[in-house]
Amino acid sequence: MNDEGDLPEEDARDEGNDTEASKMSKLRRTRKKVTKTHAFPTEIGEMEISNSKDNTKDSTEILTAPQLSSRMKHIKQEMAKNHLQFVRFEATDLHGVSRSKSIPAHFFQEKVIHGVCMPRGYLELIPNPKDNEVDHIRATCFNSDIVLMPELSTFRVLPWAERTARVICDTFTVTGEPLLTSPRYIAKTQLNQLKDAGFSLLSAFIYDFCIFGVPEIINSKTISFPASTLLNNHDQPFIQELVDGLYHTGANVESFSSSTRPGQMEICFLPEFGINSADNAFTLRTGVKEVARKYNYIASFFIETGVCNSGILSHSLWDVCGKTNMFCSSSGVEQLTITGKKWLAGLLKHSAALSCLMAPAVSCRKRYSKESKDLKESVPTTWGYNNNSCAFNIKCHGEKGARIENKLGSATANPYLVLAATVAAGLDGLQSSDDVLVGPDDSTDLSQSHPSEIPLKLEDALVALEEDECLREALGETFIRYFVAMKKYELENEETDAERNKFLEYFI
Repeated sequence: MNDEGDLPEEDARDEGNDTEASKMSKLRRTRKKVTKTHAFPTEIGEMEISNSKDNTKDSTEILTAPQLSSRMKHIKQEMAKNHLQFVRFEATDLHGVSRSKSIPAHFFQEKVIHGVCMPRGYLELIPNPKDNEVDHIRATCFNSDIVLMPELSTFRVLPWAERTARVICDTFTVTGEPLLTSPRYIAKTQLNQLKDAGFSLLSAFIYDFCIFGVPEIINSKTISFPASTLLNNHDQPFIQELVDGLYHTGANVESFSSSTRPGQMEICFLPEFGINSADNAFTLRTGVKEVARKYNYIASFFIETGVCNSGILSHSLWDVCGKTNMFCSSSGVEQLTITGKKWLAGLLKHSAALSCLMAPAVSCRKRYSKESKDLKESVPTTWGYNNNSCAFNIKCHGEKGARIENKLGSATANPYLVLAATVAAGLDGLQSSDDVLVGPDDSTDLSQSHPSEIPLKLEDALVALEEDECLREALGETFIRYFVAMKKYELENEETDAERNKFLEYFI
């Protein structure tokens, strides 16, 4: 079998691609860099927005005034063509739920330049934290405003909302610094680290979600029934409108199907480079709710007892130009390259802490022990080739070559945090040489000097996250403290069964 360094000569020479050794050396230098913060732009010529035409490029680029003027001209044409009245400025909170402000369309250009203000508490922590609970971790006043700055490449007319468009925003403090608890900022930072190391990430989310009928009140309790007819005929008008609407918002659905439970659906997105895969998942979480309401349904990603709504991140590592899959030497061979094995080793090494971000609620974690009848504190982290029961499933078939499905995630996890944490763990595996032991004759065997375990209790997973120095550094001390504080608060104030249905409308 060829190592990474044994790629065909034409690929090795293509546009000056680095060898594996030079990539690893570059990676080690990259991980030592300190990420700089930048004030949000106040002049049109300084506006940072992503380039959706080349997804392997940096997630942001600085446009000149003429470039921005051209982009705004195109948006104005779209607004006039669709007779738009409102534009939503959307940002994700820590749960992955959309928080937005809508503005009249005629104010859009002004808000592009100056941003839209929103109370900081909408995005950080919980709506009503305990008195002084987070005083010791405040970077600035928790009760201050933050500023939503739009990434114009995400501007889309919403098919499921009348005469309304949306634009996904990055968040800044009023002093012009990136909000360090912003999941999208953290994800973009990790993708930039990956780019600086000479790589790019091709990824897609695969989501389960449940469709419920109209709630009924029985004995003072709210009861929702699964829309079981979806299991038989997919309720074509609903699904067709959802899939077509996602397409028009830039989120390409590769397939959809009924899942294992009545009313449970699965949607697979087409793989994309960079931040786009998380943006697509974020769009789905809002769009499916609005389309469902039109058909008298309630859509939920929340996990009820006995139902597992998974959120899988299927991903592969490519060269920075997006031309060569670094996980495989040839298509269809069930064998990860050395680079792929190192990446997988990083995921295995940090699986305990990863599980905290990817299964962030008590109900999410029950599926980790579904195959075990013993009362244990943790279960081994599993991996395998084409084995859907494993936490990390390596699939080598398909036109794009080998990819790893990170199946630790639940559908309630924030997609930006799933993406960021996966990249951070994989990068750590690439720079380390201690976690991969190749078996005899370069077989498919992979073992660790310290086998990893996944805690079954959320409390233990929070401890693992706090003690994981790599993820603390990669995701940021400020974010880790806020996230842990939020989860501890939720554990102390677990909802009763009678109140659980309110999560149907929140965790979407």
